[in-house]
Parts: sequence; C-alpha cells; structure tokens
Amino acid sequence: MNIKRTDIDALNATLTLEITKEDYQEKVDKILADYRKTANIPGFRKGHIPASLIRKKYRTPVLVEEINKMIQEKLNSYITEEDLNLLGNPLPKAQEEIDWGKDDFIFEFEIGLAPDFEVDVKGKKAITQYEIKTDDKTINDQIDRIRENYGKLIAKKEVAEGDEVTGVFRNDEEEINVDATFSTSKIKGKSNLKKFVGAKVGDTLELKTKGLFNEDHDLASSLKIEHDKAKDLNVSVQFEITEVNEREKAELNQEFYDKLFGPGAVNSEEELKEKLREDAGKQFAQQTDQKLLTDVTESLIENTKFDLPADFLKKWIANNGENELTEEEAAAEYERSEKGLRYQLIESNIVKNNEDLQLKFEDLQDYSRTMIKAQMAQYGHTDATDEEVDQVVARIMSNQEEVKRMSEQLQNEKMLKFFKENAKLKKKELTYEEFIKEAYDA
Repeated sequence: MNIKRTDIDALNATLTLEITKEDYQEKVDKILADYRKTANIPGFRKGHIPASLIRKKYRTPVLVEEINKMIQEKLNSYITEEDLNLLGNPLPKAQEEIDWGKDDFIFEFEIGLAPDFEVDVKGKKAITQYEIKTDDKTINDQIDRIRENYGKLIAKKEVAEGDEVTGVFRNDEEEINVDATFSTSKIKGKSNLKKFVGAKVGDTLELKTKGLFNEDHDLASSLKIEHDKAKDLNVSVQFEITEVNEREKAELNQEFYDKLFGPGAVNSEEELKEKLREDAGKQFAQQTDQKLLTDVTESLIENTKFDLPADFLKKWIANNGENELTEEEAAAEYERSEKGLRYQLIESNIVKNNEDLQLKFEDLQDYSRTMIKAQMAQYGHTDATDEEVDQVVARIMSNQEEVKRMSEQLQNEKMLKFFKENAKLKKKELTYEEFIKEAYDA
C-alpha cells in the first residue's frame, strides 16, 4: 500500500492511498475460507459449500471491511511516523460510487495542519494582577452578615427601616408570580423605601421594577429571572406583604464562635477577625488568580497571530458530530469555538517548549494524594495512613473522568504559576468591592 502527501498550502494537504490486490488478497481469502467452514446456507452441508458461492455472497462486505481497517491503520501510522500535527481528523474526499469488483483502489483524504508560530508570553502591554485588601471594613461587614445569618427573627406586623420583608411579586403580563424575601436595606431611593416603611402584613404595594433595588442581581433574585433581563426590566408589579421580621443579630460570645469554627478554635473578637481575614485572603486569591488566568489567556489569543485552515475545520465540524450540520450551522459552530481552539494551540506550544509544564503520571498521583489528604482533614480525619490515602488515590486514577478533571486543574495551576513568573504584570491592590467593579464592570 502506498501513501502520498500533496501540500496545497502551509495549512492544507491531501493524502492519497493506493491499494492493490496484493495488499488485501491473502487476508480476504483467509476470511472467506473460514466462512466456508462455518457458514449455514440452505441446501448445502456445513463445510461443503462451493467456494465460488461463498465468494459471490461474502467477498464484497469482507473486502470493504478489510480495506477500511487497512486505511485507518495506514493513516494512523503515517501521521505518527511523519509527526504530523493535525487539526481534526482526515476527511475522505468525495468520489464516484466505488466499484468493489475492481482489484485496485485509490482513496484521497483532506487534512488540516496546525500552524507554526511563536508565543511571546512576556508581551508588550502589562496585565493587571489584582490583590484584594482584607481591610477592616470588609471584615466588619462580613461579621455583621454572619451575625445576621445566625441571629433571631422577631415577627412584626408593620414594616420598619432595616426589617426583612416576605411577600409575593405579581405581574400577569410578564407572568410574574413569585415569593421573595429581602431586607428593606436593599431598596433603592427614599420614595421606594417610603412605600415599605409603615406598611402592614396583608398590604399590597404598587412598585416599579426599574430602580427598585440598589443592585440588579437583587431584582433578578427576587423575581427569579436572568440577570440580563432584570437589568432592563421596567414594568409595574404588585407586592403583597405576607410576613415582616426584624432580624436581631447574634451576640459575639463563645457560643457564637464555637458554632462557626468548632469548640475552642476562636476565643475572642480579635481572633474571629484574624480567622476571617485569613479565610477571606484564600477566597480572594482564588478569584484574583482566576481573573489573571482569564486576562492572560485573552491577551495571548489577541496578540499571538497565526492562520487556521478555517474551510477545512468548518467541513470537519459539519461531518464529525452526532448529526451532520449544514454549512451555515458549521460556520456558526466554528465561530463559537475558534478562540478556544486558538488558546489550545497556544497552550500546547508553551507546554511543548517548557518541560516543567508537561504533566506526568507521577504529578497526577501526587496532586491527587494532596487533595485527598486535604479533604480528609476537612472532615477531621487527620491521621489517615499512607495505605488508606493510596487506596483512594488508586480508585481516582482508575476513573477516566476524574483523571481528566484533575489533569485540567493541575495544568491550570501550572500555567498560572508560569504566567506569574514570566508574563509582564503590574500589581494593583484594592478592596473587594473595588475589585468586583473594576474587574467585572459591575
């Protein structure tokens, strides 16, 4: 069997396979001989069916199956031997109906090649690396929220400023009929607040959704609608008050500290603040790290220029899903996935050129072991033996889905560390509220 590559351009080529009778005859003859021994055909004893009849009945399906196997094996071996970096899989070129009565065959396949390019991780423009300050206001606000959550509800008949109100929002045209509970401290503007203060259980208030709450997400949460819809919603709603409660904050005492962190872990307000500051620092670091990874990714995609075999990829997308797509559907899917594909190629390029970023089986084992120990410690199992941990690790490593998920997590951590050490960054310290507003345009 011969295979020949013809380059169309730097990103597209065709592979031509020539298959002769000598390539498949021996294998096909052996299979047909085995069929003759085992086939059941009415009017003939098993093992005594004429070879010509077996050949007439079974040669074509056997030949088709064997040639398809040969094609796949040859393509795979050729791609490996030539070290071809393909995008997608080879696509068979359309041809007239094959005459399987012939002795020799020619098959052609289109292939899309990954581009050659260089990645400048350093870049020209510095990327902001945010650091969130755990200032006193942030910690005190968090303590107030926790005290409210652990506090007592005192039922009331009339709404006062700062009370928690429960009721039903209604608007027939928008098909709104939902229960909601919120604090009047979230109501925006004096005129709106005035409608609530003094209202009683059983009263129905006439309200406008536009500008009702300080934050759009509170309106989305109360009406149980998407954030984007809440942002632009401007309709009248009725709100029937069904319950009013004053929330009395929990006292800062040892019982409160023990409820939060377990007996004796925190013993004073100062220790509480220090513990919350430590926990907040970890949570903030996760958010700022994710933001940095996203921003570096976007920057690399924008500034690393290379072409893709777009026409081939659209054709490949159209023909390789569960259902065949139209040209328009394939083009739309390509547009949606192009940025992701570009970053996959960029990341592969970076990993290929930096050995420390390449995942090894031992790395995954160690990473899994660390995760298991941390999870066990969370549930108080701090004295697990190496044998116990290794048994759990073995179960995880035998699960393909878990290995895939863990590989992605570890690769992200390695990439984040690499970017912190190699990308051009500028640090910026701000409060959590400032971070949310600046980083996410909130």
